[in-house]
Amino acid sequence: MQDSPFLIQNDAVALGLLMVTLAVIFYTSSLTHSFWKKFYTFFPSLLLCYFVPALYQWPLGWIDGQNSPLYGVARDFLLPASLVLLCLSIDIKGILSLGPKALIMFLAATAGVILGGPIALITVKTFFPSLAVSAGPDLWKGMSTIAGSWIGGSANQTAMKEIYHVPQDLFGTMLIVDVIVANIWMAILLYGAGQSARIDRWLKADNTAIEALRQKSGQFRLSVERNPSTQDIILLMAVTFGTVGFSHLITDAIMPVLKANEAWLASLRLSAIVSGFFWLVVIATTLGVALSFTPARKLEGVGASRWGSVFIYILVTTIGMQMNLKEVFQHLGLFAIGIIWMGVHVVVILLVARLIKAPFFFVAVGSQANIGGAASAPIVASAFDVSLAPVGVLLAVMGYALGTYGAILCAHIMGLI
Repeated sequence: MQDSPFLIQNDAVALGLLMVTLAVIFYTSSLTHSFWKKFYTFFPSLLLCYFVPALYQWPLGWIDGQNSPLYGVARDFLLPASLVLLCLSIDIKGILSLGPKALIMFLAATAGVILGGPIALITVKTFFPSLAVSAGPDLWKGMSTIAGSWIGGSANQTAMKEIYHVPQDLFGTMLIVDVIVANIWMAILLYGAGQSARIDRWLKADNTAIEALRQKSGQFRLSVERNPSTQDIILLMAVTFGTVGFSHLITDAIMPVLKANEAWLASLRLSAIVSGFFWLVVIATTLGVALSFTPARKLEGVGASRWGSVFIYILVTTIGMQMNLKEVFQHLGLFAIGIIWMGVHVVVILLVARLIKAPFFFVAVGSQANIGGAASAPIVASAFDVSLAPVGVLLAVMGYALGTYGAILCAHIMGLI
């Protein structure tokens, strides 16, 4: 075994620690004592599932989250499984009844990222010129990779690195800024989900359609709910992981064709679709929606969405364990660029939300679909209600499509500064 500064070097032990953490959080959140009620009013359980594992890496030094394979396993197996499970009882008509505000907020979030990059660069060059000089003349090129990530995802980010020939050391630093700022913003959104009623009042929002969708989903769940047998659970897992396996099979068949035509796709600014993860998410979601029109829909009665939520919570802990809080203090200068950039993004989406009276749910999910992508948008949506998770996935897929184009526009503007 290699020497490591971390206390736990066995991933099975790390997984056990994460599961115990989940159990403690859920147990204490169910207690009726006034202290716990107040505590979880301000710190939602989903936020703690995300933040506590980050503490295990630093300052506690228990687990090496950044080099653990647990996130990869959760991303490749539990994420598509949760998408299938949460889509089994999806109410397509109900989601469409949410109206155009979800799409408007998604596009506003995209615009916030495109505008935020140039404004952050101007601010740094004006008020912190030494920081801009130390980062070098390629700073705007490095920032283009953040734009790719925050509008689309990692595939778009890599595409920007190749398009603008970003130096590897600058790319690595920008990757840290991207991950840390995005993770902090996700934590704020999860906190905001617990305060959504108060925020909706400030936004003067009408969330009638969202409440109607919640109630309809809840009524359907009650109408088919029954005490599951072992056979029911096995059938549910067979449908779920059979669909996940089929999604991987199709993805594996598609990828060689896409890679063979990667240069041509890159010339069309479509490098983002040369990503196995992109197709895995799209295919798993599509199959899950298709199953909602079959008798498989009734599997909601044996706990489909609950199992989907469990997988989401496990995914959240593995995402959280990757966040190295120590790096925040090691890159404070460039970290400021990310904060200014994110600040502009937030101002834009809140102004648009106030203007069109959009509920905070649309604000949060539209933002996270851009900033975090398909791995985290359904997590933020689930913080409001598990029945709303597919909305996050659908918007995130749009982000992959727009990511490279939006990032190129942002980069061109920054290149003129």
